[in-house]
Amino acid sequence: MDVIKRNNVHVSGDGPATLVFAHGFGCDQSMWRLMAPHFVDRWRIVTFDLVGSGASDLAAYDKAKYASLGGYAQDVLDIVAETATGPVVFVGHSVSAMIGMLADLQAPGTFAAQVMIGPSPCYINDGDYVGGFERGDIDGLLDTLESNYLGWSSSMAPAIMGAPGQPELADELTNSFCRTDPEIAKHFARVTFLSDNRADLARLHTPTLILQCTDDLIAPQAVGEYMRGAMPNATLQLIENTGHCPHLSAPGASRSAMEAFLRQWVR
Repeated sequence: MDVIKRNNVHVSGDGPATLVFAHGFGCDQSMWRLMAPHFVDRWRIVTFDLVGSGASDLAAYDKAKYASLGGYAQDVLDIVAETATGPVVFVGHSVSAMIGMLADLQAPGTFAAQVMIGPSPCYINDGDYVGGFERGDIDGLLDTLESNYLGWSSSMAPAIMGAPGQPELADELTNSFCRTDPEIAKHFARVTFLSDNRADLARLHTPTLILQCTDDLIAPQAVGEYMRGAMPNATLQLIENTGHCPHLSAPGASRSAMEAFLRQWVR
């Protein structure tokens, strides 16, 4: 299958290294509009839609392949092989941060660095691990999503976005959720919120920047601190912000943190 069509891949810029931007659950590549253009004069920029999202080829959605995040990770490697030049940095928001990590572990050496925005290796509290949700919370969330996807989208999107001073961003995320095929969204949500990649963190030696908001409903600060402690080569940068999408609600701070990190690891 044509990778470009499957994932609605767009390439811009012509720098000596490549930034690959991957969006989170319920979103599409338009969510990078305040980030990606900032780098286009110095980097090759690759944006795409996860299969089942945005303008990807919905016919390519295979429940068996995408029953785990590994299916999406293979797609990332296909996209990189087709489009990237020079050192490659993967920038993943939310669940795509884990997808990028899995792609890196599947093909060591593919990525020069990783930038993880609001990542979480596991959303469910487990003993001393604070993921932010009890298992019953997640089960209830998934049950609500199954029975009333549009209602779930309308109530959850503003909470996920945060940014109380920018209500237009909550509206944008709500609309993005509502444009997603409900059956695909339900399946992807189950895969996302029940995933547990904590055991993989210690295996990732690629230099990694973890960008975490100080007040994030989905990935609380404790998650970022846990990841920094579990990963051999990770840096945690906190952004003074409310919500799960600092690339939209605090793009200046997010860009600055990325710039400082990239100067260290990519020449």
